[in-house]
Amino acid sequence: MYDIEQIRRDFPILDRQVHGVPLVYLDNAATTQKPRSVIDALVHYYEHYNANIHRGLHTLAEEATAAYEATRLKAGRFINAEFPAEETIFTRNTTESINLVSNAWGRKFLKPGDEIVFTAMEHHSNLVPWQMIAQATGATLRYIEIDDEGKLIWDDVLAKIGAKTKIVAITQMSNVLGTINPIKAIAAIAHRYGAVVLVDGAQSVPHMPVDVRDLDCDFLAFSSHKMLGPTGVGVLYGKRDLLNAMDPFLGGGEMIMKVSYESSTYAALPNKFEAGTPNIADVIAFGAAIDYLEDIGMSAVREHEMAITQYAIDALSAVEGVTVYGPKDAHDKGGAVTFNYGEVHPHDLSQVLDQQGIAIRAGHHCAQPLMRRLGCVATARASFYIYNRNDEVDALVDGLGAADRIFGRVTTTARA
Repeated sequence: MYDIEQIRRDFPILDRQVHGVPLVYLDNAATTQKPRSVIDALVHYYEHYNANIHRGLHTLAEEATAAYEATRLKAGRFINAEFPAEETIFTRNTTESINLVSNAWGRKFLKPGDEIVFTAMEHHSNLVPWQMIAQATGATLRYIEIDDEGKLIWDDVLAKIGAKTKIVAITQMSNVLGTINPIKAIAAIAHRYGAVVLVDGAQSVPHMPVDVRDLDCDFLAFSSHKMLGPTGVGVLYGKRDLLNAMDPFLGGGEMIMKVSYESSTYAALPNKFEAGTPNIADVIAFGAAIDYLEDIGMSAVREHEMAITQYAIDALSAVEGVTVYGPKDAHDKGGAVTFNYGEVHPHDLSQVLDQQGIAIRAGHHCAQPLMRRLGCVATARASFYIYNRNDEVDALVDGLGAADRIFGRVTTTARA
């Protein structure tokens, strides 16, 4: 049974008041809050076995190494990697994971005339690195269009992925629209042409069951801080053969086998891609976050989010002047509801809501091309996670009334 009140008691920050009223935290797509078990794991490391890993032979170093590598196995198994000890690479975030692939894979295997395919809904982190690598290699960028509901146009998928495609870089769940893309079907098409598939899982992995073997994706990138863990920890999953074929992304300590003044040989996976001292403490605390989510069960996480997301879509759509973007059926999307309210700028709306203790996101959400496709400069976004309740959606809707009182009655007819 999903006990949301018990879950909420595990998050100390939810007891906080903002401007004299209880916090309503609806900015989970940007970062999630942390349960006590994650905070405790971080503190416990620093208080009991703070040491550098892999290199030391003393007790503290061995304990830290064991805890760090245990999280690697947890993270790999969480997404059902076949070889979690080798196919799970720690980075700083999803952005760095994608840059690792664009550089270490792209510079080696892309050439002039090759095509990089992405979608019209990509976060800048899955667009800018490919623009940079296209300029460096002479490869060409192509993007798959979306329809007015924010879903991929399937005929365009079939038109854009072809014999020249070398990599398809695609989000599994849009951080703006919430759209869930059919990764398994797209991967099958890409593989038919010999292309590889990189999945931006920053929004999907924290919110739904993700199985890389079932999807048959070649790379998957995601972040700790969006799934109850600390900031500064990312994960790159890659198929072992592909990772072995790639050159290192960064050079330095830990990623080497043998070094001379003239040349070096590189360590085996995963060390080849983890140069220098890593973010040991936060990786270990990330392990506690994975434990917490697995105790709940990712299917239960998904069910809860579909329910509250549908409630939010329906409640916001019923407000005169609100435009909701993206799919309107929560089965087709994740827990992010993006909207605009009449002529009120999203930044102004966010500040008004903050005075009511309500935290949302406002801006272009690192997706400026998508904003232009939607015909707006910016949007407001409410995003939900395991601890959010329907009454917090009600508070959001009520908070729109404060915007009326400040900016005047919003009379624009809702377009969605």
